[in-house]
Amino acid sequence: MVATPEKMQHTHEHLPVHDRIAVLLMGYGEVESYEDFANYNEQALNLLTAKFAPVPTWIYPTLAKILAIFDRHEWGHTHHDFISPHNAIFEQQRAGIEHELQHKWGGGVQVFKAFNFCAPFLPQQVLAEIKNQGFEKILIYPLLVVDSIFTSGIAIEQVNNALAELADGDEHWVKGMRYIPSFYNEPEYINLMAQIVEEKINSDLANAYLPSQIGIVLMNHGCPHKAKGFTSGIDESQALYELVREKLIHRYPLISVGWLNHDTPLIEWTQPNATQAANNLIQLGAKVVMFMPIGFATENHETLLDVHHIIHDLEKQHSGVDYLQMACVNDDPRFLDMAAEWANIHIQELMAAEGKEVNVQLAIHHHHHH
Repeated sequence: MVATPEKMQHTHEHLPVHDRIAVLLMGYGEVESYEDFANYNEQALNLLTAKFAPVPTWIYPTLAKILAIFDRHEWGHTHHDFISPHNAIFEQQRAGIEHELQHKWGGGVQVFKAFNFCAPFLPQQVLAEIKNQGFEKILIYPLLVVDSIFTSGIAIEQVNNALAELADGDEHWVKGMRYIPSFYNEPEYINLMAQIVEEKINSDLANAYLPSQIGIVLMNHGCPHKAKGFTSGIDESQALYELVREKLIHRYPLISVGWLNHDTPLIEWTQPNATQAANNLIQLGAKVVMFMPIGFATENHETLLDVHHIIHDLEKQHSGVDYLQMACVNDDPRFLDMAAEWANIHIQELMAAEGKEVNVQLAIHHHHHH
């Protein structure tokens, strides 16, 4: 059934304003055209590298252009003008979660997507739209497995910058706010990760390999060891790995964490990286190695290209071993169900809460009013 514009108008008009909630689903976003690379890299450097690298900010624009040349080479020449499917998958995740939530709460709950680095979905642009549409309550929901300064930390930083720019004089337009940090330890997610691995083994590998010959590399997003005291993601990533490993280890003894690191100079990253992890399992007798991304919910160039390179290099070293590249959870309906479910309690709280007016004048410092 297609809702006519009148119908849509009609539903919103009679909803009390406090039953309308904007869910701000946040992700990285990935550049889809090469011209955007330098700009993307500069934004990423400003937001990310500043948190851990001993690099002066004036060098960012130059560094970004240099990185863009590398990206252009890697994506363009070695991968035949690869375009990341990340944004399209994220849109499917957004639509699926919205569908679930509206089924429960009605049309007053809407899900908006914001990308850290991609116009026209920058948090500032999306929050301006949310404000325009008259929402006063927001659920900030970075769709991230692990909480760190490089993921949700950036998201909150960007939201705060946007809210500062969108403020109306003394009174904030946002009357209610909740936040969902990460889901590294949610039992449903842990179970699903293990289940996906088992399903693949049963369908593709069980007939040809003994359980002890199946190497499983559970891939996390690499983390720098030092991040100026910010949460760098190591603890949650480690916990996530242990929880998934525990579900599989009794049946499949060859399991290792594999960190997908960015090879930046001067930075100490989590080990073993995915290549080292695979080599270790092969040394212990793995005849097939599965690469399963558990620290990423949405496909991106790391889970696609980096893992592709890793497998390519391993094939040259160990030709007698098979390799299997697994997909992220992406828009698996089981995942979208649980992701919507995690939001329900917060939506309920936001609906119950009377809109609380925040008066900027009451903030402790007045000197920032020009």
